[in-house]
Amino acid sequence: MAAPATTTARLDALLITGALLGANAASYVLTIAAARALAPAVFGELSALLALVVIGVVPAMSLQTVAALRVTTLGPRPLFGLGLSVSAGMTVLTLSLAPLLSRLLHLDGPWPIVWLALSLAPMTVLGVCHGLLQGNHRFGALALLVALEGLGKVGGGLAGLLIHPTSTSVLAGTAVGSLLVVLTGWTLCGRPRPTRPSGGAEVLHASQAMLALVLLVNLDLVLARHQLLGHEAGEYAVGAVVTKIAYWLPQAVGVLVLPRMADPDERRRTLPVALAVCAGLDAIVVAGCALFAPLGVGLIGGDGYRGDAVPLWEFALVGSCLALVQLLLFARIASGDRRSTGAVWIAVAVEITLITMWLNGSTGQVVTGALLATAGLAGAGAVIEGRSMGRNAARYAQAR
Repeated sequence: MAAPATTTARLDALLITGALLGANAASYVLTIAAARALAPAVFGELSALLALVVIGVVPAMSLQTVAALRVTTLGPRPLFGLGLSVSAGMTVLTLSLAPLLSRLLHLDGPWPIVWLALSLAPMTVLGVCHGLLQGNHRFGALALLVALEGLGKVGGGLAGLLIHPTSTSVLAGTAVGSLLVVLTGWTLCGRPRPTRPSGGAEVLHASQAMLALVLLVNLDLVLARHQLLGHEAGEYAVGAVVTKIAYWLPQAVGVLVLPRMADPDERRRTLPVALAVCAGLDAIVVAGCALFAPLGVGLIGGDGYRGDAVPLWEFALVGSCLALVQLLLFARIASGDRRSTGAVWIAVAVEITLITMWLNGSTGQVVTGALLATAGLAGAGAVIEGRSMGRNAARYAQAR
């Protein structure tokens, strides 16, 4: 009986990994196409708007996490109702910020923000669709939806780019493509009819934690851009690509084990294995970067960076720590522990302090600051989780 289950798990992991890699690759295709089709000023405008999308999908990530953990207890209909409610709230909030964001980003009018809001609406609903499929262990359907989401958003964006090369047109195409994918996701989830929302407090807690994690994943690049000048800032951007690779490589592990974390006994059994698998996968990346750093720098950055002494292994180690942090954060969210959010925000503050005050003289110093903050958070998370497991094991022994 164990062999078929193992085969199924490996197939699920391959499907999820392939879908996530495809979706991320599709996003890069849109970025590259926009860079070539748009004037530099317009491409800068679109890049800023896409950065807002990264922040705007945090509620979708939180909905997915909560739905995956609670679908068996709350049910699909209240969760889908919650998804629609959060989506409507995100749309209204973004539209209300249109005048402010237009001035902040030096836009000619409010329409890019309007289409940004209309893009975030279906993306937020897709978050709960992902979580429903994930929580029911329908990983094949989830992989299909992730792949379709990548195609829908990017395909719509490319269509908008071809029709009219502006940021407004790209976001309009993204909104339309995402809406079509939502209809597919709703069908895959069994066409649940929304009822009174449930789980809002959990989504709020998860959103705070996920926002802190998203900020931590992207913070070092922003700080490096501020602290370093000229060529060194470009070096850091090259290294940051490796950080993202190490962070995203084991994402399928989190997708597969998250639903099991809802049960304390399952969490105690699966989390150490998941952490070991993530560490093993990223150990390959770290070792490869240590052995072939010059080759990696040339492949990522091109001829302009060949021969630069970029410590790629440190960037890979930062991404590895972030992957472990994400798994530990999922475990704490599943257990209802509010300290997890505070710990991530403390790590954000530590990284800002280290890099702005002391470690800012070179690419190596900045990435060392990021590594100290993320490794410290991963270690603290492991200690918190270990103590929680110890207390649960003691209670279980007493109950027996």
